[in-house]
Amino acid sequence: MRVGIGHDTHRLVEGRPLLLGGVRVEHARGLAGHSDADIVLHALTDALLGAAGLGDIGDAYPDTDPAYKDADSRYFLQETRARLNRAGYRVVNVDVIVFAQEPKLGPVKACIRSSLAELLGLELDAVNVKAKTGERVGHIGRAEAMACQAIALIERID
Repeated sequence: MRVGIGHDTHRLVEGRPLLLGGVRVEHARGLAGHSDADIVLHALTDALLGAAGLGDIGDAYPDTDPAYKDADSRYFLQETRARLNRAGYRVVNVDVIVFAQEPKLGPVKACIRSSLAELLGLELDAVNVKAKTGERVGHIGRAEAMACQAIALIERID
């Protein structure tokens, strides 16, 4: 068994859709980034790569590569899962925390959880999604940005 941790932060901007865990969330602003800026999928991809000792998302899918401009981050997660499988690992469970002052994520946590379970080929009870506000402190609390932390457990498949 191996564990990995991931983190991602992006600024909120006008004119972009808000995508979290592969789910489009209704909000006046979205996240700025080279790809679709899905912080949940980025943090989770980083956690999985780290658990397998395969570097990080910037190594695997660099933002300097035009091929990833406006890319759907579901690709990053699915390709990373395939890389883990080729390296002899499978995902056991994942847990994520989304930090956002707004929008309130309670109503969409179940959708994000289902999306992640489907993308990772996991049962629903092997995926957990939590949401926290910034309590109006710092860039999260001022609704200038959103962040996500993720942890993943993988195991060797023989």
